[in-house]
Amino acid sequence: MKGLVLGGTSSGVGKTVAALAVTRALEGQGHTVQPAKAGPDFIDPSHHEAVTGQPSRTLDPWLQGEDGLVRNYRRGEGDVCVVEGMMGLYDGSAASTAMVAGTLEVPVVLVVDAGAGMESVGATALGFREYAAQAGRDIDVAGVIAQQAGGGRHEAGIREALPDGMAYLGRVPPRDDLEIPDRHLGLEMGEDAAPSAEALDAAAAHIRTDRLLELASHPPESQVSGADRPSSTGSRVAVAQDDAFCFYYPATVERLRDHAEVVTFAPAAGDPLPDCDGVYLPGGYPELYADTLAESRAVDRLADRAADGLPVFGECGGLMSMVETLTTADGETHRMAGILPAAVRMHDRYQALDHVELRAGTDTLTAAAGTTLRGHEFHYSSATVGDDARFAFDVVRGDGITDDRDGLTEHRALGTYCHVHPESGAFGTFVERL
Repeated sequence: MKGLVLGGTSSGVGKTVAALAVTRALEGQGHTVQPAKAGPDFIDPSHHEAVTGQPSRTLDPWLQGEDGLVRNYRRGEGDVCVVEGMMGLYDGSAASTAMVAGTLEVPVVLVVDAGAGMESVGATALGFREYAAQAGRDIDVAGVIAQQAGGGRHEAGIREALPDGMAYLGRVPPRDDLEIPDRHLGLEMGEDAAPSAEALDAAAAHIRTDRLLELASHPPESQVSGADRPSSTGSRVAVAQDDAFCFYYPATVERLRDHAEVVTFAPAAGDPLPDCDGVYLPGGYPELYADTLAESRAVDRLADRAADGLPVFGECGGLMSMVETLTTADGETHRMAGILPAAVRMHDRYQALDHVELRAGTDTLTAAAGTTLRGHEFHYSSATVGDDARFAFDVVRGDGITDDRDGLTEHRALGTYCHVHPESGAFGTFVERL
């Protein structure tokens, strides 16, 4: 599968809309597109899936390692993979868009805001290309997509200003119906706020698909790594999936299905807790559905089942639903499952944002004592824990729940602020310990 990476000059430059326009343009020419996202994001991939109907692959060398990144890329399906970058092309201390492009050895298409520029777009593109060589980054900044660019003289001036060897790959016109609203944690989810098909088709008409396909390349065959073989344990895992629990990697559900039967349920929609051998509660927006979750049959049942020894693993939003109470930003306090001895409160600003490394101090649901897991954290809440709180992990990098600790544990239940990718081995361990 050929691929290319859309890297931005900075955050907020319009990478998501550019990626959707490119995807729409390629699909309009009869190609099957595999969307992907550099970095540990759940929201932008939801827009990819809303437009393509295809789950987006997560590509992050910190979460997965280089072999795991390539393996996850190889699991994709399509003629061409369009990878949306994270932040600016070179930004990120643990992982960056440039690292992803370098690992895959596929070209970078630079997304530049041209709304108030013309010749300066060429200067910006030249600077990003030359910086790669100066910094010893083995990546090819091969072309440009001009965001917020008009046609006629504006477009012609941008094309003429590009340095030799830099391909002009089209533009995304300034249109109000291409803007995606945001909220805390980022853009609104794709199923709620993806641009319309008509708006994306209008943008796609200005994308040069022929040149994009000429530039796209295959990662070297020598990078193909062997994948884990499915081996069913006969266990049944219940995975929460609804508007309150929507931050999960498609690869996580794939990995769980490799080793167990997976059944999904929607706690915020009133579903009961299914019969199961273990429960996975991913992140999401429980604070937006706190009143509903407080009355949820599934959440109410979780406490009794956990006390009886049912393994329950919650990440971030999952953790927030497992504690005793959740206080929203407007000051309303709601009862949660009460499995873990803590109270969570929402804040107006984010409380943690980083790639994370955890070291297990004891055997737990997702790791053996002494081993490490890598993941990421991004949340607007904080937790006040009880005096009897027990933690499974020491935080090597990141913030965790409190005092450089993460993995609040009670019975056989575990809640973390850290999100991990299945390449970490956490979910394989989880199924083995059911």
